[in-house]
Amino acid sequence: MGNTFPEEVLEHVLSFIDSHSDRSSVSLVCKAWYETDRWCRRRLFIGNCYAVSPPIVVRRFRDIRSLTIKGKPHFADYNWVPNGWGANAYAWIAAMAEAYPALEELRLKRMVVSDEALELIGEKFRNLRVLVLCYCEEFSTDGLAYIAANCRKLRVLDLCDSEVDDLGGSWISHFPDNFTPLEFLNISCLYSELRFSALERLLVRCPNLKSLRVNHTVPLEKLAILLEKAPQLEDLGCKGLKSLSGLREVAPSYLPAVYPLCCGLTSLNLSYASIQCPDLTKLLSQCQNLQSLWVLDYIEDKGLEVLASSCKDLQELRVFPSDPHDQEQNITLTEQGLVCVAIGCPKLRSVLYFCRQMSNAALFTIARNRPNLTHFRLCLIEPQSP
Repeated sequence: MGNTFPEEVLEHVLSFIDSHSDRSSVSLVCKAWYETDRWCRRRLFIGNCYAVSPPIVVRRFRDIRSLTIKGKPHFADYNWVPNGWGANAYAWIAAMAEAYPALEELRLKRMVVSDEALELIGEKFRNLRVLVLCYCEEFSTDGLAYIAANCRKLRVLDLCDSEVDDLGGSWISHFPDNFTPLEFLNISCLYSELRFSALERLLVRCPNLKSLRVNHTVPLEKLAILLEKAPQLEDLGCKGLKSLSGLREVAPSYLPAVYPLCCGLTSLNLSYASIQCPDLTKLLSQCQNLQSLWVLDYIEDKGLEVLASSCKDLQELRVFPSDPHDQEQNITLTEQGLVCVAIGCPKLRSVLYFCRQMSNAALFTIARNRPNLTHFRLCLIEPQSP
């Protein structure tokens, strides 16, 4: 079967297959297809860093340009994985640096990434355009400084919820004066005060920057200055604001300043904001075009009822626990809130829901009203509850 296609034709056809699982299935059709896949595969996804070893990957694939590796399981986010579990990224990075020096995209999730690993990335991957470190740990801002100084083609730097040893905000000044390609910068997980003047200069130099997520040390009055410097921002930023995130310690008195921007929001991430239910309901009632909401359980059932009545375009809902270990929290979040959203939001497709109570009747109601759900993850913090 494989010999019926010229190799060039098959390679061209395979270039249209984006799904990682489909691409893997194609390689199993026959030896000829396997060989063609191993020569022309450019994007590689490894869902478990222990499922295959770096030498096996290098022997099989000749020219990988985009690599995604996942390490620890999801429940590591809640300290349910013992210290020293593993998922060290250095061996992977060292092997990839030797085999794929033209690598353009590197995404690591829940892995142990040292400063030495970041220095190796900055030294070897000169064409790197995308670096995503999601829920990673054990690196510091010294490693980030090396990335900033050496990855001259970097378009995306995303530190999504990583645990960084923050040694100070001066690392951001290591981006070269002629550095201009940045399009996405997420440093919201850092906790020390950024060198604001360096951040200003960086924004002025990067006209294509569309998304900026800074940490809680940047006050609202300085955000206004950043918006003047980079009016093209779409994520946290201007009249065309579509996505808002990074809010942490927000006083309720500041929230009305956000209201004029809410009508254009399609994505709202409040998963670190300890905003209580009354203030949340006021905010959500302004967001009629919202499609994605990440929020803590402070929203309670009453807030979800407002969400269901106000946000008819909602497609994704994630409700996280504010303190999963506190058994006596005075928070009313049950199955009722999720049922209201399932009934009131006809476009809902994806749900992640942490709560302390869920009934079979509620699940039946959700399934009947939202048969087109594609992702549904439910975590009962108190499994013994009804």
